[in-house]
Amino acid sequence: MGLEAWVTLAAVISVLVVLGRGLAPAAVTVLGAVVGLLVLGVLTPEQAFSGFSNPAPITVAALYVLAGAVELTGVLETVIGRVLGRAGGQRGLLARVVGPTIISSAVLNNTPIVAMVAPAVANWAESRSFPASRFLMPVSFAAILGGTITAIGTSTNLVVSGLLVEAEMPALGLFELAAVGLPLALIGGGLIVLLAPIVLPDRGAVLGEADEVLREFTVAMTVVGEGALDGQTMETAGLRALQGVYCAQILRGDRTISPVRPDQGLRGGDELLFVGKVDRILDLQRNRGLRSAEDRHLDRVGGTHAGFFEAVVGPGSPLVGTTLKAIGFRQRHNAAVLAIHRAGQRVDAKLGEVEIRAGDALLVLAAPAFGGRWRSTGDFVLVAGTGTSRPLIGRKAQITGVVALLLVLLAGTGVVPILEASLVAAMVLFATRVISVRQARDAIDLQVLIVIASSFGLGAAVQASGLADVVADGLLQLTGPFGQVGALVGVLLVTMVLTELLTNNAAAVLVFPVGLAAAAQVGAEPRAFAITVALGASLSFLSPIGYQTNLMVYSLGGYRFTDFARLGAPITMSVLVAVAWLVPAVWPL
Repeated sequence: MGLEAWVTLAAVISVLVVLGRGLAPAAVTVLGAVVGLLVLGVLTPEQAFSGFSNPAPITVAALYVLAGAVELTGVLETVIGRVLGRAGGQRGLLARVVGPTIISSAVLNNTPIVAMVAPAVANWAESRSFPASRFLMPVSFAAILGGTITAIGTSTNLVVSGLLVEAEMPALGLFELAAVGLPLALIGGGLIVLLAPIVLPDRGAVLGEADEVLREFTVAMTVVGEGALDGQTMETAGLRALQGVYCAQILRGDRTISPVRPDQGLRGGDELLFVGKVDRILDLQRNRGLRSAEDRHLDRVGGTHAGFFEAVVGPGSPLVGTTLKAIGFRQRHNAAVLAIHRAGQRVDAKLGEVEIRAGDALLVLAAPAFGGRWRSTGDFVLVAGTGTSRPLIGRKAQITGVVALLLVLLAGTGVVPILEASLVAAMVLFATRVISVRQARDAIDLQVLIVIASSFGLGAAVQASGLADVVADGLLQLTGPFGQVGALVGVLLVTMVLTELLTNNAAAVLVFPVGLAAAAQVGAEPRAFAITVALGASLSFLSPIGYQTNLMVYSLGGYRFTDFARLGAPITMSVLVAVAWLVPAVWPL
């Protein structure tokens, strides 16, 4: 292995370590690695920045605009509301959630699909005393499966399509993946409906059951000096008989009182840490003897017009590894954090001193503009209003639906290429004022686009340095006895493992040249290996960090890390077998 291959390997390992440990945002990490390889002479400027002129990120940006229009007009919320409004058992309800999610995700990028559907499903489930944990992971998995049906179902498919063009092969047709993706969606969707009620735990159990980990928030409330509760005990103040919420500890100056007994006296200025479900936490705001510990900041974040939001921290967020106080959350976001939820753990410290982790859900009080401003930034992977609903805007919703349908028809029949169809769709939405330029800008995830564009340079280094051939040699030594199909499965496994460690787009770009090298060495059809890479980079079901939609529902459902493997393991095994059988059948090796 030559020097350039060693340098490229070091860059790839560095990217793995930085992203795996959440030390820096994905966009900065991947772009930084590409710039380093350019400076060291492994890449030429054309190779390093080829992704910025590739159709893939441009197409993804245009599709984000379409997804933003769908979100603004409330189309999906209305559909989900009507679907869920009907009574039925959990499996019947799951089928009615999973089906539309798969179909929607085949047309729109699956990340905004989950951002729109998951909060509605969570609110619906909790309002009917169903555990949200039985529905939210299925929503994410269904969106992932739906994304494998068409070339526009996920940005990863568009990335692989762009890589095929660079390798002088035809781009993916809109429905080319459907021959494999549709059976995968049917198999996976059936397993979700069958197994989810059995294997997914109820993370919304009744408070007080010590063996259950609840979807709890922790919020700080201060006893008002000379107020209704000053001088009373916890019991006489009525704070021991609260439904769905309890006081975990009292902070009195430098002293911490825990556990809190019924006869514990209260003093003005005491800070009480309550733990409970989000709706019960919000009820505490109405107690006249208590005020939020953040009360002095409320006028700065919208006053009487402020609303509540749940914001899930992303793995590349600058919030990760720091505290709300250290990063100046109130000034940075013009918002106040009232509570923190961490899946599987209780947060028993002062909110400003809690070290934020990826997947934490923050209960935020902010002005109405908070959702639109921060929903598509790298700070959060999900921002959802709490207890709010968006009315359907008739004319704009109809225009959006027609535009989406025409995009699928024109691109699917080959009349207009996917890139041009997506751009025209975005322009029509602008021209008809369904979405404004500012709203479109908020809908586009710039971090994802930078990762996609930068990843092309990293993939070019893997190929140009000879590292792809070296990795392919090692892979074929392991899979040699199993022939071409064994090599295909090996590439699939490598892609799926990297997806759990990296972003799905980066994993696809890194393994793509390895897949082509392996195909050349075994004399197989390279397109079959490229398709396998596209599928493997999307099919992430084993952890909350392997795919962004999984992380989005991680805190909403109150899941533990290992919950994903409960449902994800049988789905993963099924898709492995299905891909190994279907891909060679559709694209003969």
